Amino acid sequence: MDSETFGVEQGYGEQAIEWMNEEAKKMGWKFEARLYNQEIKTRNFGTFEMFSLIGDPKAARELTMRASKRFKIKVIEGGYKTRKFLMRFAKNEYGVVKKGDRVIGQIEFESSRLAHGDWKITKEERR
Repeated sequence: MDSETFGVEQGYGEQAIEWMNEEAKKMGWKFEARLYNQEIKTRNFGTFEMFSLIGDPKAARELTMRASKRFKIKVIEGGYKTRKFLMRFAKNEYGVVKKGDRVIGQIEFESSRLAHGDWKITKEERR
């Protein structure tokens, strides 16, 4: 799996990514995360530093949740896709906003299929 729709609360990007990569090495998991200098601002949840990851999706979700607990921050757990196949000029992904174990909302991302565009939020919903 590789995804670019994961994020950590603004101000904790470097610290959280470094910690997640170190934890993955300790556990022997196939996982690598990198910040890619994009920030997403939401109306309901604040600002997030987005990161891309390569590796096992289960490890990615586990590590983002553990980082949220460790640093007491909100995270976006992305990479969810719809089961319907829709032909569009934009690609869509969905994310869950968490704080610790609690899901506090959902986000829908959109990006251009034709060019490497930044992700934009099209919908967000509090729980």
